[in-house]
Amino acid sequence: MSTWVNCHNKYEYWFAGISSVPRRKKIHLRTIVSCAEEIYRMEAGQTASLLWLTERERAGLVKCQGVSEAQLEEQYRYCLHEGIQLVLWQDAEYPRRLRQIYNPPYGLYYRGKLPEEERKAAAVVGARNCSFYGKSMAESIGFHLAGQGISLISGMAAGIDGASHRGALQAGGDTYGVLGCGVDVCYPASHRELYESLTEQGGVLSEYPPHTQPLAMFFPQRNRIISGLSDVVIVVEAKEKSGSLITADFALEQGKEIYAVPGRVGDTMSQGTNRLISQGAGIFLSIEDFQKEMNLFAGFAEFSVKKKKLLLEKSERLVYSCLDLSAKNLDELMAETGLSLRELMKNLESLREKGCILELYKNYYGRREPDSGLTGDRLTE
Repeated sequence: MSTWVNCHNKYEYWFAGISSVPRRKKIHLRTIVSCAEEIYRMEAGQTASLLWLTERERAGLVKCQGVSEAQLEEQYRYCLHEGIQLVLWQDAEYPRRLRQIYNPPYGLYYRGKLPEEERKAAAVVGARNCSFYGKSMAESIGFHLAGQGISLISGMAAGIDGASHRGALQAGGDTYGVLGCGVDVCYPASHRELYESLTEQGGVLSEYPPHTQPLAMFFPQRNRIISGLSDVVIVVEAKEKSGSLITADFALEQGKEIYAVPGRVGDTMSQGTNRLISQGAGIFLSIEDFQKEMNLFAGFAEFSVKKKKLLLEKSERLVYSCLDLSAKNLDELMAETGLSLRELMKNLESLREKGCILELYKNYYGRREPDSGLTGDRLTE
């Protein structure tokens, strides 16, 4: 794949990072000017002749033209060193799905790789301050989708986003985080390990240049990229007014399918998802039903994780039988199983490695979404 590191120079990086020129006007300017260096070297009279730019936009462009060559080179070398790549709207590698949305990003900076065009892609989004149930559902959905070869798209935020990414990573699938800051900025900082895993098993993407710090106004705009890169958007938990519903609105404008996980009436985190369902969104009841309705997995068997039967030991079955979708801590599990802390931890780790359970908070465990393949002492994934 051609990348900015190999085929784009410091001038292209400079032009992509100009915030004073709107995305669509930036695309238009690059269609009438052969290269970004030519824009950088425009005389004042040439810049003034761009009458389709507002006075403020022209002033911003002139200011950016004043950046020295040495500064451009320094920024360019920084990206080379950090493995930050850039794909531009006019490049063949630019994601096809994004070309089709309103107001596409002029360029995408990324670390890792871009989503593969031939794979189906699903976005999983939801509340940051989610419930244990919501977090469990998000991780389970991410796990099952990625395990079937579907690219998992989300925003790397706390709560639902992070849980869906982790589920996809556990399944060995590809997952991509779209950031509301530069791709060299890990936000939230507590997701450093997740951030690094995404760059190795998928990618982190942003339309904002390196060093850009997260600002509230950036996140609603990044949501159009999350939905734009996806074939379907699944909302797990959301308040009545939330960023997740903004993503759903973008998805609706883009002609994408929207699904919502239903929640209990009256729960704050279920108000947004239940409202989506009342407005006609698909109801996400199980991965099997979702698979049938969307037919997402047809033709993608070559990417799928092979099914396997897992034989649980007697002590593992004992621990598993004490767990459900509600979180239980170590003290509760020791009391219910009669096992020592050492024995309990050994069995919990074994069940986690087999994909039967989740540790959704420190020392709090629960089952994955109920699996129809669980019979007796065998778990079929």
